[in-house]
Amino acid sequence: MDHSSARPDRLWLRLLVFVLILVVLFTAEQTHWGQAAFVRPFTAGLAGVCGKLLVLFDPAVAVDGNVLRNAASGAGVMIEPGCNGVEAMIVLIAALFAFPAPWRYRFGGLVVGFVAVQGLNLLRIISLFYLLQWNAAWFEWAHLYLWQALIMFDVLVVFLLWLRQLPSAEAVTHG
Repeated sequence: MDHSSARPDRLWLRLLVFVLILVVLFTAEQTHWGQAAFVRPFTAGLAGVCGKLLVLFDPAVAVDGNVLRNAASGAGVMIEPGCNGVEAMIVLIAALFAFPAPWRYRFGGLVVGFVAVQGLNLLRIISLFYLLQWNAAWFEWAHLYLWQALIMFDVLVVFLLWLRQLPSAEAVTHG
């Protein structure tokens, strides 16, 4: 598919599909069932992974559910829904599935995107944990502004790189 010559009458359809996928996935994520079955267990698992990484460098780190705490200082961070990368993945899923592409490319984009988003999110959580130990005002700024933008920028970069990897329409139809 020649992506540079996409027909304008099809762009609105892609945008509509993108928005519909976003609405469905964000609605599902916000339901009690979505939170209980997926979001809270995923968030606790993410906290556990962060805790295992932090303990490698700092044995005073303790994990309790979705809370990472420094046992020596008592300072800690709580990983809440919205801080777990799920919303960023929802945006990426909507983009990958709204854009016409072979299914194997979509699933490949999901795998690479998940690794990229969650890898950066691990770095985010760990850096915020240590930033809180150092300066609460800088923690707040980095948490609310810097890292939110970087995670969404990561989604955009993954999507744009994924677009570059898609085969042309001629390659798909002529094998």
